[in-house]
Amino acid sequence: MSQHMTTETELLPGLADFPRAKLFSSPTDIEPLPRLGKRLGIDLKVKRDDLLPVAMGGNKIRQLEYYLGEAIARQADCVLITGAVQSNFVRLCAACARKLGLEPHIQLENRVPKDDATYSHSGNVLLNQLLGATIHYYSGEQTEAAADANLDALAEDLRRKGKSPYVIHLGTDHPPLGGLGYARAAAEMFLQYEATGQKPDHVVLGSGSGLTHAGFLAGVRTIGWNMPVHGICVRRPATEQAPRILKRATEICRMLGSGYSVEDKDISVDDRALDPGYGLLNDAVRNAMEYAAYDEGLLLDPVYTGRVLAGMIGLTKQGLIEHGQSVAFIHTGGLPAIFAYQRELI
Repeated sequence: MSQHMTTETELLPGLADFPRAKLFSSPTDIEPLPRLGKRLGIDLKVKRDDLLPVAMGGNKIRQLEYYLGEAIARQADCVLITGAVQSNFVRLCAACARKLGLEPHIQLENRVPKDDATYSHSGNVLLNQLLGATIHYYSGEQTEAAADANLDALAEDLRRKGKSPYVIHLGTDHPPLGGLGYARAAAEMFLQYEATGQKPDHVVLGSGSGLTHAGFLAGVRTIGWNMPVHGICVRRPATEQAPRILKRATEICRMLGSGYSVEDKDISVDDRALDPGYGLLNDAVRNAMEYAAYDEGLLLDPVYTGRVLAGMIGLTKQGLIEHGQSVAFIHTGGLPAIFAYQRELI
């Protein structure tokens, strides 16, 4: 890639074809984690997307720039989104909607078999209430299609009341606009590493709904950056997640006008830290959270980043990340959920 390119849209000109609601102005830092890296036998750095500047931060702010950019272009006056009770995406959607003058309507799904008071009322739920979001609880069929269909029904009710809603769906039968935010993040990170004259041997990030993973992968491959991008499964087993990432990354490459054709060899997903399932803790996740806190004063959440670090530790033990190699860990935020998991963490 030519070194004279100095902006994300120069690296990925296809981004300019999509409206963007700019929600932050500066790249997030890449910081060394020397003590944690020494524990794992690698040269470890962290990309601090947990410090993005809206409502306690997190990766979904990057995705929301493109969803809400389209919402504004369509002259919407309210936005609807669905997610788990402790969804970071939902919390950040409510906050970013408020920042842009849109009315937030959120649907909380009972995905996790937990009903204690801290989980149901603290963490992201408390922040949703502080943001004044209209909250709808959904306990129907636990599939993306069913949750999206109920969201569409809520949107239709708002239309009957004279509102102009914009719906952010999670299912894979809708365009992956949010993935553009992580294609842009890939270009941002490329430029940061170019400025230092160094490149990581591996990138590790969470792989849930898939648009952070697929967007980042589509971005780096379009740029011509060929290091492995490891997605740690947080919701689905690898056998289900791999084809999802392939589909979404292919779609995002097409949206970018990329000449790159994503192949199976590009897809790295690991589910060894997933058991017993989405939103449920295990010893590997607890240990990973403790290592980050004790070694670096770095807080990780129990649903996403704690599991991602646990998965990365597994990759080093398996030799997929070799001793002494350099690794960039993308911290996607999610910290309000720590408070919702108080009973399991103390």
